[in-house]
Formats: sequence, C-alpha cells, structure tokens
Amino acid sequence: MKKHYKPILFQLENCRSMVELNQLHGLMIKSSVIKNVTPLSRLIDFCTTCPETMNLSYARSVFETIDFPSVYIWNSMIRGYSNSPNPDKALIFYHEMLREGYPPDYFTFPYVLKACSGLRNVQFGSCVHGFVVKTGFEVNMYVSTCLLHMYMCCGEVDCGLRVFDDIPKLNVVAWGSLISGFVNNNRFNDAIQAFREMQSNGVKPNETIMVDLLVACGRCKDIAAGKWFHGLLQELGFDPYFQSKADFNVILATSLIDMYGKCGDLRTARYLFDEMPKRNMISWNSIITGYSQNGDAEEAMHMFLDMLVLGIPPDKVTFLSIIRASMIQGCSQLGQSIYAYVSKTGFLKDAAIVCALVNMHAKTGDAEGAKKAFEDLEKKDTIAWTTVIIGLATHGHGNEALSIFKRMQKEGNATPDGITFIGVLYACSQVGLVEEGQRYFAEMRDLYGIEPTVEHYGCMVDILSRAGCFEEAERLVKNMPVQPNANIWSALLNGCEIHENLDLADRIRCVVSESEGLGSGIYVLLSNIYAKAGRWMDVKLVRESMNSKRIAKVLGHSSVETTS
Repeated sequence: MKKHYKPILFQLENCRSMVELNQLHGLMIKSSVIKNVTPLSRLIDFCTTCPETMNLSYARSVFETIDFPSVYIWNSMIRGYSNSPNPDKALIFYHEMLREGYPPDYFTFPYVLKACSGLRNVQFGSCVHGFVVKTGFEVNMYVSTCLLHMYMCCGEVDCGLRVFDDIPKLNVVAWGSLISGFVNNNRFNDAIQAFREMQSNGVKPNETIMVDLLVACGRCKDIAAGKWFHGLLQELGFDPYFQSKADFNVILATSLIDMYGKCGDLRTARYLFDEMPKRNMISWNSIITGYSQNGDAEEAMHMFLDMLVLGIPPDKVTFLSIIRASMIQGCSQLGQSIYAYVSKTGFLKDAAIVCALVNMHAKTGDAEGAKKAFEDLEKKDTIAWTTVIIGLATHGHGNEALSIFKRMQKEGNATPDGITFIGVLYACSQVGLVEEGQRYFAEMRDLYGIEPTVEHYGCMVDILSRAGCFEEAERLVKNMPVQPNANIWSALLNGCEIHENLDLADRIRCVVSESEGLGSGIYVLLSNIYAKAGRWMDVKLVRESMNSKRIAKVLGHSSVETTS
C-alpha cells in the first residue's frame, strides 16, 4: 500500500479529466489505497471544485464509501452542491453533518450561506446565523461577510445592516457586500451614501464596487453622481479607457455605457461604446437598450442589425429591447419580421419574450399576431394569460380579451389574479358590457378571494359612467373602502363628457378643487366638458384653478405607421 500511496497522490494532483480520475480510482481499489481517507478526499475535491470537471454524483458515491468522513470532506461536498444548480442539497448535507455530530468550521458556514443566498432561504440562513453565534464564529470576517450577503440576497436589508454593524473590522469586501446589497434591493441612494461612509473610513474601493455604484446611478437616473463616479474612476486608475487593450475592463466600460444610457445621455453612451477596443454581448445589449428605453427605436434597430452583421447572436435581453423598439415605432410589418426572427432562434419558449411579442402585436393593431404569439407559448402561466388579456384590452380588442379570459377560466391551468381582473374589467369598459363587468367584479371577490383595489373600482366606475349609469357609479364611489384618486374622478368625468352630464361635472369640480395632487388630467376634462357646453366662464375658472395650484397640462405624443 505504501508503495502506491505517494505516486497516486501525485497523479491525483495532476489529474485533468474524469477519464484519468476513473483510472486512478480503479488503481486505488486494486492497491488498497482506497482505505486511506486522504486520496479519497482528493477524489472528492476533483469532482466538486472545478466547474469543468464537476461530477457531484461521482463525488457522492465516493463519499458514501467513507465510514468516518472528516470535516474537510463534508465541506467539499457542501461546497460542491452550493456551486451547483441544486444548492438545496448543500443544506441537506449540512443538516446531515450536524446530525452525525461533526462540528462545522469557518469554511462550512460560508458554503452553507451561499446555498441559502441562491435559494433565497432566509429561514434556514437565520438558523445558520444562530449556530454561528453559538459557536463563536461571528467574529470571523469571512463568515460575517457571508451572513451579510445572505440577508441582502434574501431582501432582509435590516438584518444585513445589523450583521454589518457587528463586523469587528470592516474591509473592502464587507463594504462591497453592503453596497451590492443596497443596489440589489433597489436602495440606490443608500448605496451611494454607504460609499461615502466607506471613503470616510479610509477604505479604497475596488472595481466591483464601482460597477455597483454606476448601476445605482443608472437605476435612479442620477447623472450628476454618475459623472462624479466616472471622474473618480480616472483618479483611482480604474478608467478602462485609459488602460491598454489587453487590460481593458469590458465590464466596467459596459457599466458606464449602461449608466449614461439609463440617464438619457445617449451621446456619451454611444461615444464610449464606439471607443471600446473589445465588446461582449452585454455591451451590445446596453447600447441597444439605452436607445430603446429613451425612445430612439430607429437607432436601436440599426445597432441590432450591426450586431447581426458582425455575427453576434442576440440573447433574451436583446430581443426584449428590439421588441420594445418595434412597439415604439408602431410598425406592424417590422413586428412581424421580429416575430419571424425570434421564432427561428428558438426563443418562443421564453415566457418573457412571448409576453413582449403579445404586447407588440396588440399595440400595432395586430390582434391575430398577439393571439398567435400567445398560442406558441408551451406553458401558459398567470402572467402569460394576463399579458395577452391586457394587451388586447388596452389596444381596442376587448371582445378578444374577454374570450381569452373565459378560456383561461375553462382550462383552469392558471388562476387569475388582481392584475388579470384589471384587464378583464377594462375590456368590459371598452366594449360597454355593464352586466358582465358587474359579474366579473363580484366573481373576483367571491370566487377568487381577491379584494378590489382602487384600480378595480376605477374600472367599474368607468364601465358604469360610460353607460350613463351615474347613480350606480356615484354610489360605488361613495361606498368603496378606498379613497378616490385621480383615475376614479377621471372615469366619472369621461362619462359626463360622453353623456353631457353637467350637474355631476359641477359636483366633481367642487370636490377636486379642495383636493391636492390629482394632476392635470381632471382639469383638462372639466375644461373640455364646459367648452363643449359653451360655458366659457367655467372654462376660465378651471384654468385659473390650475394656475393657482401650479398644475401644467402634460402634452402627449404618438407615432403612426405610414405607407409610401
């Protein structure tokens, strides 16, 4: 056995493939080295460490042959599963490790907490936290930072902050976890404030932190802060555009492009994109998305075509951006071309893309295209059903929307939610189906247990007032358990305009004149009603009321498809 022991260990350290590992495993069995824990732990390490050679089923089969696995071996198995698509098995191994009486160490906890983060399992993570405190490992910087990361990943920001405050000596990793956690939980101003505190504590940021801060600036559209961080990159020596081509940081450069794009500075975003010596898929998506989100559909499509010419295959983000661009242009022919291309690439199995296609077809007036895209989706969940219902309803196809909803109820594979019923009630409003609207409104609460929100009441008021049922509409507004908002009053006023109900319009005017924050829409409707009736003095009074409250009329815009 001794004769084979060292050579096998040496070969295990230099092993590069599962084929070689199988051969060495066989040699270990023949030479009785298999009885020694050390080479077995090397076998398990090989199968659990490197993504290229990961084979957890093989590692587990080896693990089960060991009578008394060391803590190191337990950790190897937990680490492997925490990095796998099945991190829940890491938690099972951890639980088994404790049950067998093996004490976890400061390597065990980070692996388990990583699994909790991936699973968003804060309950298990909290139990691990308790055991960390019980065993005294909370003083370990690595363990504490992993606890912070776990809570932030699970959305428990306050718990994460308490962990952060208890970390004895804060380093750049801990600060980075805090800033990243704030960004991932949409607390962008907190992320920027945390950075300032980090600076005041004399901790120098790394490039990862700078990426998170640029993301924060883009998400909250704070271009002033974004430009300041861009300047700081140069001071710190991180600016990718001042680095050699070999050292060019594509991720950081892409974050700059994304930030400027989200903040609406497309000129700078495009300049930075054009100056990149090398790009990745995310770089292309950032510039295309920037144009799309800022309404420049034509340039978004140009960039998309440039990407295809260069042989770069689009991904999910690319398709979502160009579908959005097509919706902005309102061109049904372009929408059909995009649909054909998406179907060729196999992305019609993706629910988010199909839902976007449904919206695109509905907005461009192609109801049949919207329904076809919906039918192409293999698994239709509540979101998919709701998307096609709302898409059809909001773009003039109320009857088709209601037909889809009836089918949803009949098939029973997905349960409608509150948003679904907003689409259904809106469809009833557009088509003028009062009784059906009342029935669906009752079903929502009685059959599905959904409590109506102000949006649902708004739809019902719209249904009733459009049909001239003003007594019922007023009664509903008076008795509903939520405070009327601008949409409720607008729905009533729409009915007043249709049916020339000046008495009700006068009563609504008295109410809204004493209210704040209702926006310009109500006053514009009132002005239109009075103008239509020739009551010009009232038109003047409404406009004076707008001026006194400093309410400005919001101008809209639209686009139409033209043919030459």
